[in-house]
Amino acid sequence: MSPSIRKICCIGAGFVGGPTMAVIADKCPQLRVSVVDINSKRVDEWNNQDLNKLPVYEPGLKDVISRCRGKNLFFSKEIEENISDSDMIFISVNTPIKKNGVGAGEASDLKWIESSARQIGNYAKGHTIVVEKSTLPVRTAQKIKEILEAYKSISTEDGSKKKEFSILSNPEFLSEGTAINDLENPDRILIGGDDPKAIEKLVEIYLNWVPRERILKTNLWSSELSKLIANAFLAQRISSINSVSALCESTGADVKEVARAIGMDKRIGNQFINTGPGFGGSCFKKDILNLVYISRHYDLKEVADYWQGVLNINTWQKSRISKIIVEKLFSTITGKKLSILGFSFKANTNDTRESPAINICKDLLEEGCNLSIYEPKVKATQIEKDLGLIQQKEFKIITEGQWQYSKSIISSAEGSDAIVILTEWEEFKLINWEQLSKVMRSPSWIFDTRCITNIEEAKQYGFNVWRLGNG
Repeated sequence: MSPSIRKICCIGAGFVGGPTMAVIADKCPQLRVSVVDINSKRVDEWNNQDLNKLPVYEPGLKDVISRCRGKNLFFSKEIEENISDSDMIFISVNTPIKKNGVGAGEASDLKWIESSARQIGNYAKGHTIVVEKSTLPVRTAQKIKEILEAYKSISTEDGSKKKEFSILSNPEFLSEGTAINDLENPDRILIGGDDPKAIEKLVEIYLNWVPRERILKTNLWSSELSKLIANAFLAQRISSINSVSALCESTGADVKEVARAIGMDKRIGNQFINTGPGFGGSCFKKDILNLVYISRHYDLKEVADYWQGVLNINTWQKSRISKIIVEKLFSTITGKKLSILGFSFKANTNDTRESPAINICKDLLEEGCNLSIYEPKVKATQIEKDLGLIQQKEFKIITEGQWQYSKSIISSAEGSDAIVILTEWEEFKLINWEQLSKVMRSPSWIFDTRCITNIEEAKQYGFNVWRLGNG
């Protein structure tokens, strides 16, 4: 380890910054790693002594936190102090899609990136390596460079040497639900930059646990674009198999059998070809919208239209499922109770950003039904925020289009006309259908959007079953 790298700071304590810095601290006990955020509540949650109340749920995360927190891993609101004291600073802040102005609805809003760059420019001392960790549009590093350039001629307050900055791109390739394993056993580490010495210092950190052959060096622009393209390709596979699910339903085929058959082709592989209600998470939609925006900027209409089509299929799949549920329940769900199992965008995470469950639940609520939602890791307050509708403690006969939070599968299903499985949590694969058949209203339906139900067993207990992609 180069003696110049002693202290690391990460701006942003979210789904990427928190787990990533925790693993770096765990693998590099010689480093002091600080994670800072302007969100005081989030920082307090990271410092909660009850590790079951961390703001991010990831299998294995609390074990890593318990080993490092308070030793060489610190979560803090002291942004200025930690920036000025660090040799290397990671930027891991949110980059949402712009809501207004030029590029609204497609381009990334880089206000937090700019704010972070200005904080680094103000408070950093001497030579500082700045590492992009957020998912960013290509050539964002140039904007960061231009901001930091304005601070290079300014001496630090204590009269020490002038400020200098090296910019690197080090995108994350994490899959929520397996993030800790992805960090500890990465397929590759991508580092882009034009300062070989700075690159090597970051390489030396990763060499504490990652073989050198898995560390890929590129220029800045290739690194930034690679992250967008990786997410776009994965999302494209999901939209492709979801489009096939509708075809299977119409032709009598089974999408699970089709996926298995094509997945055995070594040219295709078996990853990301599981059908579902659509992709979610913080990156896929945002990154594809960025590709659409960039392509249009460079007058590549056909390219933009292609990637827009991937998004269109994703939106269509969610809407299609909502319509099927209404149609199967005698074309009306007004006043009926539906049990929703799962609200996070995938299993093993408490992240609901862009979760297909949000749109599907909103569609069903607009039809006038009452939803009883059971979700293992997502809090009721987060569901309330996502739906924009206050939960009801109990349903009344005259109340329609409301929802309540349930604490178990059985309480969610009680009195329901149907169960809708929207997330592939392991416990949903082990449901006791005999037990549920005794508490639900007949005729009872199961709508399995994740293809995890034992159809034959459910039918034995009188359930009508619709499974995505099963003709």
